[in-house]
Amino acid sequence: MRPENLFPLFKSVTSLKGVGARTAELIEKAAGPHIIDLLWHLPTDIIDRRYRPKIADAKPDTIATITLRVTKHYAPYNKRSPYKIVGMDDTGAMNLVFFRARPDYLNKVLPENETRVVSGKVEKFCDSLQMTHPDHIGTEDEIDAMSKVEPVYPLTAGLSLKVLGKAMASALAVPEPLPEWLDPALVKREKWPAWHDAVLAVHAPENAADLEPATPSRRRLAYDELLSNQLALALVRAHMKRSKGLPLVGDGSLRQKAIEALPFELTNAQKLAIDEIDADLAAEHRMLRLLQGDVGSGKTVVALMAMLSAVEAGAQAVLMAPTEILARQHHATLTQMAEAADLQPLLLTGRERGKNREALLEKLKTGAARLAVGTHALFQDDVEYKDLRVAVIDEQHRFGVHQRLTLAAKGRAVDVLVMTATPIPRTLMLTAYGDMDVSRLTEKPAGRQPVQTALISNERIDEVVAAVKRARGSGARVYWVCPLIEESETSDMAAAEARYDHLKSVFGERVGLVHGRLKGTEKDAVMAAFKDGGIDILVATTVIEVGVDVPEATVMVIEHAERFGLAQLHQLRGRIGRGADKSTCLLMHAGHIGETAKARLTTMRETDDGFVIAEKDLELRGAGELLGTRQSGLPEFRLADIAAQSDLLPIARDDAELVLRNDPELESERGRALRQLLYLFERDAAIRYLRSG
Repeated sequence: MRPENLFPLFKSVTSLKGVGARTAELIEKAAGPHIIDLLWHLPTDIIDRRYRPKIADAKPDTIATITLRVTKHYAPYNKRSPYKIVGMDDTGAMNLVFFRARPDYLNKVLPENETRVVSGKVEKFCDSLQMTHPDHIGTEDEIDAMSKVEPVYPLTAGLSLKVLGKAMASALAVPEPLPEWLDPALVKREKWPAWHDAVLAVHAPENAADLEPATPSRRRLAYDELLSNQLALALVRAHMKRSKGLPLVGDGSLRQKAIEALPFELTNAQKLAIDEIDADLAAEHRMLRLLQGDVGSGKTVVALMAMLSAVEAGAQAVLMAPTEILARQHHATLTQMAEAADLQPLLLTGRERGKNREALLEKLKTGAARLAVGTHALFQDDVEYKDLRVAVIDEQHRFGVHQRLTLAAKGRAVDVLVMTATPIPRTLMLTAYGDMDVSRLTEKPAGRQPVQTALISNERIDEVVAAVKRARGSGARVYWVCPLIEESETSDMAAAEARYDHLKSVFGERVGLVHGRLKGTEKDAVMAAFKDGGIDILVATTVIEVGVDVPEATVMVIEHAERFGLAQLHQLRGRIGRGADKSTCLLMHAGHIGETAKARLTTMRETDDGFVIAEKDLELRGAGELLGTRQSGLPEFRLADIAAQSDLLPIARDDAELVLRNDPELESERGRALRQLLYLFERDAAIRYLRSG
């Protein structure tokens, strides 16, 4: 249960003075539904209203707060003309201009022959000074309240800064000081304020420098958020370690057969990862390990070795993929490798229905099927296993902490291995996968050729088509990727179809097309034709980003490459360079592109190291956008800027580990304060793992 002293912070924003249902709806869109959400909604800019000139001295294009005497109202002749009010001081006159004005309102707030204070942007119009729709209008008594630095917040359509500012002022009166949960030595070293003071300070910037991530108040709050994240993950991890595992040790016989049948030697990185996984499987606690490897680094082989250990010990193992295309790809790869060990993996996806599905479920239930590959269909309620002990999840599935824990309920103390082909920067690794052990595959299998990458302008499309013609002459197969025009399948499809028609007019029937609107069976048929050589050129939207393995494909053309993120470009390029032949990736781009897009494309040309690319992506885009946070299972931070404050993460991780080592149930004075921190950042789920939670 959330502590009572935090109840006021989790009240609805409708409890704030002047916030009705309509305003609350808009505030929820911009910040969130609770008062605490407003506190976490930080200003991104300031408006400085401290400039208080006389009218004659007011500089055009500046924000000014001016005291004037209202001399005359001029109502417009028609609705399209503005309503003008003349104001004067002892140095001159200026016009206050209003469009679609309500005369009764303006007469009330700016009555003739009275002195008023207005604040807004001063403009020059036909040799006269004017202020259009002043932001604030008040009496002389209110001048000090008006002429201050005003924080600017991210808004949403229909929500004005004035309305949000009032709600924010009410929200800032709600929090009370809370017990200190940080290590006093750290607070002293970093010169950080207390939590309550930091919250008030970040909402009262005096200048642009106060908005920087490096200010003590912003760093303090960022650290609070990161510490809550690391503490929650450490609690989940401790819970996993406490959950009894069943030691799993195979005799190595099936693995040996599979390894001997491989057409390549395992890399040192693969051997090390297999050793780490073996140690986990043999331990008393359950395995929860992330296998991180670039496209083509050989993760599937490592996963198979873990799965074969389960089979050698008389149990079952499954591999789950995010999409049907990828599940079928994994099934084909594993079938090829497992054949040498006389095993036939079963395939279960949403497409299997009726009697066929029943027969597959029966094999899993009786244990006749020892290895299974599929989509999330593998974990539906009616699927039973005889003895499931190892689950491998392809992390493209974007599994969060919660799913990682519930997944294992399909068997007895299931050991979980999560794979990802999206290299994740080290800092984000800590925030998203702090509950997991990590193995990294940093080498490519022997014989893989580096992909030569070139940048080329969209205008040179004819040269690109000619280059494709030459490559086809020597037997190459070609991916031609069309851009995301906007977040709409229809327009993406239109772009792909237009390019398909164009290439078909040049190359005839040897061109295929796949996009998001095709049915699974249609997609599979086109992919199969490309794989088997029935077609040589595959025009596609980004549906080919994951999974398809065609070693003969050695050319990739990506149109409007500047519209793709770095991680996505890297994933796409990883579809080629899988055989022994040289491969080429052509990144086509618009003539004029921004600095960030240019930096992305240059990075792609200069390196094919996924980990270097991931770090660069974080630097260019910031953590919020990286990988598309909402889809990736990465936590979204409200206060911490991972790119700018990454130095705080390892401190938070070490702090969380030390706290739980000395006070595993958070029962000391600091421990109880840390429980408040977890509730404050809505990490309630983690508190349930405390025995006294």
